[in-house]
Amino acid sequence: MAKVTVDGIEVEVPNGASALQACEAAGKEIPRFCYHERLSVAGNCRMCLVEVEKAPKPVASCAYPVMDGMKIFTDTQTVRNARRGVMEFLLINHPLDCPICDQGGECDLQDQAVAYGKSFSRYEEGKRAVKDKYVGPLIKTIMNRCIHCTRCVRFSQEVAGVPEMGATGRGEAMEIGTYVEKALTTELSGNLIDICPVGALTSRPYAFITRPWELSKIESVDVMDALGAPIRVDVRAGEVLRVLPRQNDEVNEEWLADRSRFAIDGLKRRRLDRPWVRRDGKLVAASWAEAFQAVAAGLQGKRIGAIAGDTCDAESLFALKQMLNALGSTSHDARQDGARIDASRPDFYLFNSGIAGIDDADALVIIGSNPRVESPVLNARIRRRWLAGGFRVGMIGPDAELTYAAERLGAGPQDIAAAASFLDGAERPMIILGRGALARQDGAAILKAAWDLAASTNALREDWHGFNLLHHFGGQVGALDVGFVPGEGGHDVEGMLGGGVDALWLFAADDFDVARIPAGTFIVYQGHHGDRAAARADVILPGAAYTEKDGTYANTEGRVQHGRLSTMPPGEAREDWRIIRAASQFLGVTLPFDTLDALRGEMAGNHPALARLNAGPVRGCTDSTGPAGEGALSAEPFAPAVTNYWQVDPISRASAVMAECAATYLAPQPAMAAE
Repeated sequence: MAKVTVDGIEVEVPNGASALQACEAAGKEIPRFCYHERLSVAGNCRMCLVEVEKAPKPVASCAYPVMDGMKIFTDTQTVRNARRGVMEFLLINHPLDCPICDQGGECDLQDQAVAYGKSFSRYEEGKRAVKDKYVGPLIKTIMNRCIHCTRCVRFSQEVAGVPEMGATGRGEAMEIGTYVEKALTTELSGNLIDICPVGALTSRPYAFITRPWELSKIESVDVMDALGAPIRVDVRAGEVLRVLPRQNDEVNEEWLADRSRFAIDGLKRRRLDRPWVRRDGKLVAASWAEAFQAVAAGLQGKRIGAIAGDTCDAESLFALKQMLNALGSTSHDARQDGARIDASRPDFYLFNSGIAGIDDADALVIIGSNPRVESPVLNARIRRRWLAGGFRVGMIGPDAELTYAAERLGAGPQDIAAAASFLDGAERPMIILGRGALARQDGAAILKAAWDLAASTNALREDWHGFNLLHHFGGQVGALDVGFVPGEGGHDVEGMLGGGVDALWLFAADDFDVARIPAGTFIVYQGHHGDRAAARADVILPGAAYTEKDGTYANTEGRVQHGRLSTMPPGEAREDWRIIRAASQFLGVTLPFDTLDALRGEMAGNHPALARLNAGPVRGCTDSTGPAGEGALSAEPFAPAVTNYWQVDPISRASAVMAECAATYLAPQPAMAAE
C-alpha cells in the first residue's frame, strides 16, 4: 500500500493505483470524460488534471501512478486554469444544441462546463461538421457532438468483444465510427448510450420523447433474461419510457442487455386489458364476475393442470399452486420448454458458482449453451475473465460466435465425459450447462452427465461449487423454488399435452406448441399479451406485466430480488396474485391471504429462501450426490436454444423496436462478389 496526501488528507491506496483513484479515496471529485473505471485508461481528454508536488506541470490523474509519499493538489489556481483551458478546447467544435439534445439534463459535458469551465467563449470561427453515422436501429448518432473520449471504442472492443468502432483520420479530420457503415453486432450496444459523456450517442427509440426531470424513477429488477439485473424504470404519465441499469458488482456491474433495455415498447402493444369469454365459438368481452363464473363452470368436475410461463412472479406461482392443490390437482409445471430439470435440490438447477464466481474460475466448459445470446451481460463477464489470462474455455455444442476464444470439445451429449481432460489441472473448474440442452428427451441424462463431469474434475467441494445451470428468463428459478413442478401423481407439460388433463390453466405460457393441446380441453389463459395461447383460450383473464406489479424474482444464481410496480396495468387488467385469489373464491377453495404481505408471509413460511433478499449463492458443495438422470444419452448433437435473440417472449414479440432489430440482424447477408 502507498501513503498519499491529497489536499492535506492522507490516504492509503494499493500500489499501482492512479492519482485519480487516490483523490477519490480522499473524497475529492475529479472531473473526467475519457476515464471509466471499467475500461482501460486512455488519457485523451485531460480534464482530470491535478498538481503533484515537484512535477513541472499539471498531470492527467487518470494515467499517473501514485508513489509512496506523493502529495497531490486538486484545487489550486493552476489546476483551475488548466481545467478551464481544457474545457474551452473541448467546446470549440461542440455545437450549441443543448435545447434539442436528448442528453440534456443528464450530460457530463453540461455539468462539468458549469462546474469547471469559463462563463464565456472566445471562439468565433466556424465549427467543424461531422456526418452522422449509422450504427444500427438502437443507437442514434449526432457526431458533431463527439469529443473523442473513445469510451465507445474501448467498450466495443473490451467489454462487448466486437471491435467494430474506432477512429479514422487525424487531427481535425478525426472521426469516430464503424469504419464500414453498418449496424453494431453486439447485444450490449445500449450501454454505449450510458457511457457516452455527451449527446453523440443517444437512444434512437427514446429520441425527443421526454426530459429526465419529467420522469418518475422506480427501482426494479429485469426479467427479460435470467441474470436478474437491477434496473431503474423511468415512467411518465403511466407509461414506461425508459429502462436503465442500476449498479450491482455481483450481478451486472453496470451493464444491461439490449432486449431488456429496448423491448419496453412491447409493454403497450397487443395487451389484454379486459376479460374475455368464449361464447358460441367466439371470444366476447365480459365482466370479471362473468369470467370467474365461466372459469368455475368450465373447471367443474375436470382433471385440471397448469402450465406457467417464464417471467411470472413467485407470489403468483405460489398462489396458483396452492389453489390447484386445494382443488386436488398436482399437475402443474413451469418448464414449458420441456426441460428435464431435477427440482429436488436447489444446486441441481442454480448457477452455483455465482455470477461473480466467474472471476475466480480458471477453466470453463460450456455445454449446450450460447451465453452471448442467452445472457449477454454474463457473457461479457466471461470475456473479462478470459482477457485477464489464465482462463481456458471449452465448448460442447453447435458453432457459436462467442466474444472469446473457445476450444471446440464436441457437438453432443456423448462428448461431455471426455471434457474432463480439458479441465485437468484446473484449481476452480466451472461447468455451464444451458437450459436449452435439457429440453430434449435425454435431458435428464444430460443433467446427470454434466453433474458427473463436475464431480470427476473436483468442481464439487466444500469451498467451490463448479456446476452451473444457465436459465433463460427471470421467472424460471422462482418457479422451481416454489415447487411449481408436478407433485405426486401429477403430470408434467408432456403429460398434460398428451391428454392427462381435461382443463388447462395457462399462466402467461406462450412458448410451447399450442397446437398440441387436445381438442375439447377447457383453456383458461391468464396473461398480459394476446400472444400464441390467448387465441386458443375459452376464458382470458388479463394480468400484469413485470413492470405493473410488485413481485419476487430469483435470478439464475438464486439471488432473490423484488420487482416494483412502476405503472398500473392497462384497462381492467389486474395483478396476477389478485386474479388467482379471486378465482379461488369462485372455485370454493378460498386462499388464506388478502394482501401481498400476507401472501409473502405464507410463501416465506413454505419456502424460506424466497425471503432472503439479494443474498448471493452459498459457495461450496457439501453433498456431491447427483440427480437421478434416467435414460441414455442420445447421439443427436445440441441445437441452438435461442435462434432469434430479439423476439423470444410475448413482450419482445410485441415490440416494434425488436422487430426492426430482428429484420436488421437476421436478414441474409449479401453474397460477396467473386474477384
